[in-house]
Amino acid sequence: MNREDRLEAFENMLADIAGKEKEAVDIMKQLKAEGKEKTATYRQMMARHLQYQQILRIYREYGLIQK
Repeated sequence: MNREDRLEAFENMLADIAGKEKEAVDIMKQLKAEGKEKTATYRQMMARHLQYQQILRIYREYGLIQK
């Protein structure tokens, strides 16, 4: 895989992770508004949110993305 392909793959992965993190947050907000913070779905979205946040934090540490 050449550099351009790797960069494109990274950019696609980054966009996907950022999108999934936002989606998890949006679902959590909706569930919270419905008073469903103790549901399995809410907890699953929280776990995903934290996982995606951690990945994005690592990218920031290495200077691959900005805050």
